[in-house]
Amino acid sequence: MNRPSVLRRAILVGCMAAGVVAGGSAAAGAANIDPGAVAAKSHAFSAIPGSFRPTTDVDMGEFSSGNMTVEVVLAPSHGAQLSDLLTGLYKPSDARYHNWLAKGEFQSRFAPSDAQIGAVKQHLSANGLTVEASSSPFLVRASGSSRAVAAAFGTSLHSYSNRNGIAYFSNASRVELPTSVASGVLGVVGLSNTVRARPRVSRPLARPASATANCEAPYPTPAQLLAVFNGGPFLPVGYGGSRGCNGLTPSQVNSIYGAPNVGPRGKGAGVNLAVFELSAYQHSDIAKWALTSYGPAFTPPLADITIDGGPLNPICPAGDTCPPEYNGYSGDVEVDADIETQLTISPAASHILVYNAPNDDTGQTSLDEFGRIAQDDLADVISSSWGECENDVGAAYAQAENLIFEQIALQGQSMFSAAGDSGAFDCILTDGTTLLNVDDPPSQPWVTSVGGTSFEAFNPDATEKPVYPAGVETVWNNDDLCNTKPKENGASGLDWCGFTGAGGGGNSQFWGRPFYQAGPGVTNPYTTYGNGATQCSLAATGTPCRETPDVSANADPFTGYAEYCTGSADTPYSACADESGESPPGWFAIGGTSLSSPLWSAIVADRVGFTGQRIGNANPLLYSLYITDYAGYFNDITGKGQKTNNNGYFPTMPGYDQATGIGTPKMKALITGVP
Repeated sequence: MNRPSVLRRAILVGCMAAGVVAGGSAAAGAANIDPGAVAAKSHAFSAIPGSFRPTTDVDMGEFSSGNMTVEVVLAPSHGAQLSDLLTGLYKPSDARYHNWLAKGEFQSRFAPSDAQIGAVKQHLSANGLTVEASSSPFLVRASGSSRAVAAAFGTSLHSYSNRNGIAYFSNASRVELPTSVASGVLGVVGLSNTVRARPRVSRPLARPASATANCEAPYPTPAQLLAVFNGGPFLPVGYGGSRGCNGLTPSQVNSIYGAPNVGPRGKGAGVNLAVFELSAYQHSDIAKWALTSYGPAFTPPLADITIDGGPLNPICPAGDTCPPEYNGYSGDVEVDADIETQLTISPAASHILVYNAPNDDTGQTSLDEFGRIAQDDLADVISSSWGECENDVGAAYAQAENLIFEQIALQGQSMFSAAGDSGAFDCILTDGTTLLNVDDPPSQPWVTSVGGTSFEAFNPDATEKPVYPAGVETVWNNDDLCNTKPKENGASGLDWCGFTGAGGGGNSQFWGRPFYQAGPGVTNPYTTYGNGATQCSLAATGTPCRETPDVSANADPFTGYAEYCTGSADTPYSACADESGESPPGWFAIGGTSLSSPLWSAIVADRVGFTGQRIGNANPLLYSLYITDYAGYFNDITGKGQKTNNNGYFPTMPGYDQATGIGTPKMKALITGVP
């Protein structure tokens, strides 16, 4: 949410590593220098690639902890077979096409060998660490003092202070392990506490106190937004046909994007959807929204699955932190938005599985939750609206996630994630850095990244079944205010990226371009190539980098969706409790790529219900449809004739672009397969 008070709170509770130069060399005067660059270790040790990120932040000295937890990320066995299978299951001409792995088969075929696991455990124990049970055979968990941890990994741990004055810790040199062990290790999670995920939800700078009489408030002007930026009055509410003019109704959303009229089988019947969450929520909020949207005969099919104690009773790894200010109900506005959006498109779904873990600083609880989703193999389609910029995640964590998303893809599950709400500069609201950066996990090759668009001047008012506004929908970036200009409408352009928001997108610093990402515009003047450091560092030099988003949908909070969410003394740290003055109480408009991601996940769930078959990762299908019949399945967001035509850096263009991806959905075609 991008109102000033919430923005300040996000900065205060963030624990992120500003100034990190991902995978590159430290600038002159940098606070720490990789000792491996000046003094070679014994030949019996090998460095783990990507394990050190130089920084210009202030070095506060050695980090000390009596007990902390780390997880060694192990490479899969039979890696070449794994890669081949990932291609084969998604290639229509291959005999293995869509022959998904059964539950448990991924681990039985690709888990590290007992010898590999044993060697890592022995090394950790020999260095004074206590080996513990982990959530996955690909993770070896251990705990001990910071000094023992540093010794075990041939590095040192330091505390730093970023440009916002926020302290964090990280390893101050490369991770090194005995060569016999290092060959099977991808990285170490827990050596930095900059991985706390945050929601991708945005509330418009509008209040009902000055609501318009007919739900037709005009789209805000730059002058109005500047007044709010400087502490002036909020803007009048007035968009869509929901109660109090607080956003689009389910009927309006389905009509605008052209949902088919084929009954329950086109509304998610028989399908299990899931949402990845890091906050408690109230079932009563979902029930109230459903009653208003679908009447008293409808019961939301919710099923809660708690991991690591969940956000109300966190079981936090030793030395990690799961503070109450970002647990409890602190993200209830996100959880409600995710669930309500999936129910908007898939009201006939069998279940909405609400997976929930505590939100921590090292990301280990999030790994446990993603791992549980894969292990259960219950969800046909999954959406996550929580993420972090790649720069703060690091290569080890990204690779640990990737193993899980590969498992999800091989099991035929579909994974969607919100591309971010700060334009092309995803780190702005966490560590304050303004380098081009995309969001994790949507940058992952086996995740569908969902960006944001806006309907701008189009307002359907109370029209129950509005028609798609051809030629109007454009990238979400209010009046193009988010940009790199030093001065834009009374503030810097980058300030606007954090204040009013914009759809995320760009190039991955970790991942090379997947085989499926092809078609007009995918290779463009903004394409980057692997350089072994700052651009797709986990791919071979010269490889084109993974580009995001893959697809988009409406995410502008000024053209947003109707949410119902409340808070009280019984819901500690509730984000919805901060929303005072709603009319009617509890109702407000909501936006952000947090909405476009569950929307797309539900469209694919409807296709699964219609066809009776899982489709797995959606990207191979989406890019194939893009190449074979673009206009039949997608709305191309070109930027032609529109004032808003970039996400702060990357322009909208005909065909694929890094502002809106392929484009927005034509639901009837995507669900039924008939363009």
